[in-house]
Amino acid sequence: MDLSVVIVNYQTFELTKNTINSIFEYSYPFSLEVIVVDNASSDDSLSRLKDYFNENVTFIASKENNGFAAGNNQALKIAKGKYVLLLNSDTVVWENTLEDIYNYMEEHQDVGAAGCRVVLENGELDKACKRSFPNVKNSFFRLFHIPTNSKDDNYNLDDLPDDDVYEIDCLTGAFMFIRKEALDEVGFLDETFFMYGEDIDLCFRIKGAGWKIIYYGKSRITHLKGASSKKQKSKLIYEFYRAMYIYYKKHHANDSSFIVNIVVYIGIFVLCILKLFLNIFKKKD
Repeated sequence: MDLSVVIVNYQTFELTKNTINSIFEYSYPFSLEVIVVDNASSDDSLSRLKDYFNENVTFIASKENNGFAAGNNQALKIAKGKYVLLLNSDTVVWENTLEDIYNYMEEHQDVGAAGCRVVLENGELDKACKRSFPNVKNSFFRLFHIPTNSKDDNYNLDDLPDDDVYEIDCLTGAFMFIRKEALDEVGFLDETFFMYGEDIDLCFRIKGAGWKIIYYGKSRITHLKGASSKKQKSKLIYEFYRAMYIYYKKHHANDSSFIVNIVVYIGIFVLCILKLFLNIFKKKD
């Protein structure tokens, strides 16, 4: 098997169906399999997907929802491809995207993972598709919307073209085309992350092992961002800041002073509480 496409479904029958159909719409010069993990959906989306795709898709039914990372890992354990594509259930794959990135990976054996240009429904770039690794400084600028002219502090790489090909630090978990050899070397997704942050962590480990991370802006997908996550807004806000804490503690705390760590942890906690409060206030309107 050349490529294993992994999709996690959680109560999004129509979205997941459309994502899979966007893959099957085209033919490929390589073999592929599609594996769908259902994260303990409480609706009938799993049974409907099984009926719709019959034997063309491999399904895994989780007994409980342990998060996005855990769901993906269930599929990675049985994936047969020499490449694995982690693909969100709320995306639409464009023609030639998989083929173009597959060919690029074949021609560049030092690349551990690659991503494409990810566009939102309104045609704008999903800035998460090409990023620097977060650190205290660039996170501060980003969280408080402070402009910076320093390339070192440009988290979203706004100074780089959207339609070109170049090396970056971090991809988005909505589309991660990964060499299985690199994945076997660094390990699967860290299940400490429930949702958010697991993609940054995995890229950090892949680059740390000496592999390149490539942004392939010549090909694209559409991301209907947030479509599968609107029902648990407060939970997702909490998980976003929890992921921030986990990532910092795992990759930066040991290299920072006690005082810096305390300031960062308090900052994350305060921002989380503030966002949760604002979220509750908005619901009352």
